[in-house]
Amino acid sequence: MEKRINIAELEPIAYKALLGLESYLANTNISKTLKELIKIRASQINGCAFCIHMHTTDARKQGETEQRIYLLNAWKEVHGLYTAEERAVLALTEEMTCIANGGVSDETYKNAGAFFDDNQLAQIMMAIVTINGWNRIAIATQQQPA
Repeated sequence: MEKRINIAELEPIAYKALLGLESYLANTNISKTLKELIKIRASQINGCAFCIHMHTTDARKQGETEQRIYLLNAWKEVHGLYTAEERAVLALTEEMTCIANGGVSDETYKNAGAFFDDNQLAQIMMAIVTINGWNRIAIATQQQPA
């Protein structure tokens, strides 16, 4: 594999700006569980091995179960394992991550809005945007899991 650029070294101001979003997200009302589910699911969709490894490891440290991690890719097929709120966030994560497939449907948006107020919904959306940014950097620069 040919070595690719290191954005953190070449453009530290831009990299720090993305880290700034992480600092913002650390201080939101979104639960750690939801944040990790967002990060893992978006990373699965994007095929980002680096981020899947990082965030499944982080989720385990926070007490996430192996079963929920293993079945996350098939969350729509599993009943009773993910809460209604988590399912609403996972649907939003998928539609925002695959935005070229028609964007976020009214149904998905309204469903998420039934569980979260406008500020929380904005925070969830920013979490989805942020992990998608990290996925694109990791994939484009071919970062490898530890």
